[in-house]
Amino acid sequence: MIAGINEQDFIAYIIFGLMMNFVFSIIFGVYLSKNIGMQEMIRNKGNKEQPLLVSLSLFIPYAKMLITLYRVAVLQIFFLNKGYTHKDFWIYMTTDRLNKL
Repeated sequence: MIAGINEQDFIAYIIFGLMMNFVFSIIFGVYLSKNIGMQEMIRNKGNKEQPLLVSLSLFIPYAKMLITLYRVAVLQIFFLNKGYTHKDFWIYMTTDRLNKL
């Protein structure tokens, strides 16, 4: 037993969580590319790497999906509600803040 669940159930939760992550990530990516434009996204993409915690979250059920939903919330609350654009969000997500200094 892992975390009080049978191993087969735990693996099923992980697989379902990964599938949900891909669904949410694809939908979010389509949404951003529709609002920003694919050429504009490629031109403004920075070189920021994902933190190690985000990479390791693949092994925790639903963690990657929650990270994607967190990014959607950041877009809505801290960017769109304050008058920034989708492009500003894209630059924020893909550029290291240290490079701007």
